Amino acid sequence: MKPELLAALIPLFPLIGFLINGIGFRRIPKGAAGAIAVIAVFASFLITCYLFGYFLGHSQVAGETAPVIVNLFDWISVGDLHINFSFQIDQLSLLMLMVVTGVGLLIHLYSIGYMHHDEGFGKFMSFLNLFIFFMLLLVMGSNYVIMFIGWEGVGLCSYLLIGFWNTNTNYNNAARKAFVMNRIGDLGFLLGIFMIINTFGTVEYIDVFKQATSLEIGDSTILLITLLLFVGAMGKSAQIPLYTWLPDAMAGPTPVSALIHAATMVTAGIYMVIRSNVLYTLSPLTLEIIGGIAIATALLAASIGLLQNDIKKVLAYSTVSQLGYMFLGLSATAYTAGMFHVVTHAFFKALLFLGAGSVIHAMSDEQDIRKMGGLRKALPITFITFLIGTIAISGLPPFAGFFSKDEILAHVFVHNKVLWALGLLGSALTSFYMFRLLFLTFFGEFRGTEEQRHHLHESPSTMTAPLVVLAILSAIGGGMNLPGGGWLHHFLEPIFAGSKQVNAAALELTLDHSTEYTLMAVSAGVALLSLVLAYVMYVSRGAVPAPENAERSLPEQVVYNKYYIDELYDTIIVRPVRGIGDALYSFGEMLVDGVVNGVAWLVRQGAGQLRRLQNGSIGFYVLAMVVSIVLIFALRFFVRF
Repeated sequence: MKPELLAALIPLFPLIGFLINGIGFRRIPKGAAGAIAVIAVFASFLITCYLFGYFLGHSQVAGETAPVIVNLFDWISVGDLHINFSFQIDQLSLLMLMVVTGVGLLIHLYSIGYMHHDEGFGKFMSFLNLFIFFMLLLVMGSNYVIMFIGWEGVGLCSYLLIGFWNTNTNYNNAARKAFVMNRIGDLGFLLGIFMIINTFGTVEYIDVFKQATSLEIGDSTILLITLLLFVGAMGKSAQIPLYTWLPDAMAGPTPVSALIHAATMVTAGIYMVIRSNVLYTLSPLTLEIIGGIAIATALLAASIGLLQNDIKKVLAYSTVSQLGYMFLGLSATAYTAGMFHVVTHAFFKALLFLGAGSVIHAMSDEQDIRKMGGLRKALPITFITFLIGTIAISGLPPFAGFFSKDEILAHVFVHNKVLWALGLLGSALTSFYMFRLLFLTFFGEFRGTEEQRHHLHESPSTMTAPLVVLAILSAIGGGMNLPGGGWLHHFLEPIFAGSKQVNAAALELTLDHSTEYTLMAVSAGVALLSLVLAYVMYVSRGAVPAPENAERSLPEQVVYNKYYIDELYDTIIVRPVRGIGDALYSFGEMLVDGVVNGVAWLVRQGAGQLRRLQNGSIGFYVLAMVVSIVLIFALRFFVRF
C-alpha cells in the first residue's frame, strides 16, 4: 500500500475505536473495551513509525524533502476559494504524529489499570480515542481549516474528559471553565483564518507560505494575522491571561491530565506557531509580544508552583511554566528548540503525571503532599521513574530536559539578555518546586493515616510499564538534538526554508562554543543549587508546608492564593457578564411573556365579542346579510377597484 494511503488510516483507527466503544460501552466488557481502544491507537502508532522510517530513508536516499499532500476529497468551493479535506505529511507532522500516537498509546495502557474499576470505563476509553482522533486531524491537516476542526475537537474532548466524573459539581465547573476560556482564544484563531483567506485567497499551508515570502518584514497585515493566531495559541497553550483553566483541569482523571498536559492539547498552540513560522518571522513585533507574555507566564506559574500542596496542581503550574519556555524560544525564532522542548516535555511531563497518578492510587485518592512522605520504599518503581522525570524537567544533565531547555536559553541569550536572565530565574524556580514535590512525597516519615499506610502498594504492571518506558525516553531523549546541530535540527530544516528565505540571520545561533558551554554550566549550576536548597529545607530540616488555615505573611498569602487572579477574573468579568445575562434574561422573559400573553388576551377578547353575534336569531342573520350586500354594492359603486 502506498504511504499516502497509509497516512489516511492514521486518524481512522482511533475514530473506529471511539465509535465501537462509544456505541456499545454499556454492553462491551471492560477488558474488550480497553483492548479496542489500545489496539486502535497502537495501529496508528505502527503506521506512523512506518511512514516516519519511509520518509526519513527516502529523503536521505533521494534527497526529497517536499511535503506529501494526501487529498481525500474536495470539500468547500466558494468562488475562487477551494478548501480540500487533505493531509500534509512532512517532517513536522511526522514528528508530532510520533509524539501523539506514542505517548497517547502509553497513556491508554496506563488507563486500563487506573480506570478499570470505574463503571464508566468503556465511555472513558472511547473519549480518549476521540481525543487522539481530533489531535491527529490537527497535526495532519494541510490547511488551517482542517487544523481548526482538530483544534475545536480537542477542546470538546477536554470538556468531556475533565468533567468525566460529572456527579461532582466542581469537576463540571472546571470542565466548563476550560471550554469557555478556550472558546475565547478560538475566536481569535478563527478571525486569523478569515484574515488569511482575505489576504492570500487560500488556507493551504504551502500556498499561504509561498505567497508570504514575497512580503516585507513588518507588514501590518501579517502583524494582525499573527496576533490573532497567537490569541488562539494563548487559549490552547495556557498563556497569560487565558491560562487559569489549565490548573483547574486537574479535576479530570489523572490519565486525562497526562494526555492534555503532555503530548496533545496544550502543545497545539506551539505546533501552530511553528507550522506558521514564515508568518511569525515576518512579524518581529509579534515575536516581541510573544516573548514578553511567555516569560511573564513562565515566572508567574513557577512562583505559584512554589507553594502548591496538591501533587497534580504543582505539575499543572509546571506545565504552564514550561509552555512559557517554549513560547520564549519561539519568540527568539528558535523554532527547532521550541519543538525539541515540546518532544522532551511530552516524555517527562507524561511520566510525572502518570507517576502522580500511581501515588494517588496508592494513597487511596489522596493528593495533598503534606499527607504523604516516605513513599519511596513502598513505591520503588514509581519513585525511581518520578525521580528521573524530576531531574529531566529541572534541566539537570544529562537528561532530556537539560538539552532542550539549554538550547532555548542559548537562543534567548543571543536575542535578549534580560529575557535570558529571567528565563534562568524561572529554571531555578522549576528545579526548586519540583524537588520540593519529590522530597515531600517520597522522603521523610509517612504523614498519612494508618489506613493509608496499610493500603500502600506499588501499582500494577499496566501502570508501571508506561512509567518505565517514559523514564527511559526522559533520560535519553536529549540525544536527538545535542549541541552543535543535532539530528533534529537537520531533520526539521526543510520546515523553516521559508523563514530562512525571509530572514536567514534570525534563525541562526551565533554563539562560540566557549560561550555556549558556559551558558550550559550556568544553567545546570542554577538547577543544582535549587536542588540542594530544596534538599536542605525538606529533607535535612524536615520542613512540612503549613496547613490550609495557618497564618502566612502577606507575600506568601498572595502567592499561595495564586495572586488572586481567579478572584479578579470573577469580579471584573464573570460577575458583570453574569449580571448582564441575568438582566437580559429577565427583560427577555418579560418581553416574550408580554407579547405571548397580549396576543392570547386579544384573541380571547375578540372571540368573546364575536361570539355574541352568534345568538341563534334568524331575523338578525337576514338583517346582517342584507346590510352586508348593501355595503358591498355601495363600495363597488363609489370605490372603483
